[in-house]
Amino acid sequence: MTAAKQGALTVEDALERILATVEPISDVEEVSLFDAHERVLARPLPSKLTQPPFTASAMDGYAVRALDVASLPATLRVIGEAAAGHAFNRPVLPGEAVRIFTGAPLPPLADAIVIQENTKREGDLVYVLDGTPDGEHVRPLGGDFAAGDVLVDAGRVLNARTITLAAAAGYASMPVRRRPVVALLATGDELVLPGEAPREDQIVCSNPFGIAAMVRQAGGAPRFLGIARDNRADLKAHLERAREADIIVTIGGASVGDHDLVGPVLAEMGLSLAFWKIAMRPGKPLMFGRLGDQRVIGLPGNPVSSLICTRIFLVPLIRGLLGLQRADAQTTTAATTVELERNGARAHYMRGKLGRAADGTVTATPVRSQDSSLLTPLADADCLIVRPINAAAVPAGESVTVLSLEF
Repeated sequence: MTAAKQGALTVEDALERILATVEPISDVEEVSLFDAHERVLARPLPSKLTQPPFTASAMDGYAVRALDVASLPATLRVIGEAAAGHAFNRPVLPGEAVRIFTGAPLPPLADAIVIQENTKREGDLVYVLDGTPDGEHVRPLGGDFAAGDVLVDAGRVLNARTITLAAAAGYASMPVRRRPVVALLATGDELVLPGEAPREDQIVCSNPFGIAAMVRQAGGAPRFLGIARDNRADLKAHLERAREADIIVTIGGASVGDHDLVGPVLAEMGLSLAFWKIAMRPGKPLMFGRLGDQRVIGLPGNPVSSLICTRIFLVPLIRGLLGLQRADAQTTTAATTVELERNGARAHYMRGKLGRAADGTVTATPVRSQDSSLLTPLADADCLIVRPINAAAVPAGESVTVLSLEF
């Protein structure tokens, strides 16, 4: 049976076909630490340095020999001062102390810190009155990590903490996987760009901008190809500009109407079609195939359907190309605050809002309308309440599956 004659696939089957044979992108690029946030590390990161690079004081006070303060009170002669960036390199001999500040290297032969709160200073003498130093105020050489230690594994999404660690380990730049390039093409004679004045029979093209934001959030690099008009020549000309993309996303025109030309034009260009119908709402007319090494996803033109299909299908594909955990696996459960009626023959992805009950239970509430033509309820939502095919009615307070829109 050809893909065009198949019935509607389940969401799970469609996703498996989309993610089949997906391997992480092998291309590696170096980016500065300032540009590394939320990039995916391409190779393990061994430290270039040892941290701390010397034994250092963790407190302000005096560097001493532990034996000299084993019994208190004790009187020591202050022979110098050590501050961060200004080491005191003369050895500390019996009966001597060095005034020291947090972060400064311990002088030779000193092995303990007396904090200043436990001392009294008179001229070049310091009286140690209280506290038995046991090394707790000393940061040992290499106490955090040593040169050669692997600090961050390949495949990790870099955040503020791992970037700070890399900087401390001696890196000015980091090797990261190239972002998957996602070419976005809107289609339709009825569309105008935001900021343009539509005719009475036109609407503003909104989908690509929300999809681009989701692509960036997933780790991809969106490229907007513009709006292709409803004729084969213009559609093909726009698609030809996507030859360098890893994923081509068309928006609208993927159904079977007289003006739905995306499928036929892509077929002329060599598309191997996998499927074009999904048993879900909103978003039934969704197309997927391969154009050589490129993946092609044809999204519905309805903005709500388009964004929901992006979350369910495109985001996991981008994450797969980056070698990350599948975003579709990041579902959780919540207690519905209202009764949910029995579902029909298509999986229903209801727009919802998460909350928390007085007892701490995570809750999910459907937004005011599930009409897929309305954008304002989608903007209010932060999750999708997943209703499986033919699911039974769910009373208020019962658990349901939810998929976060804030992935």
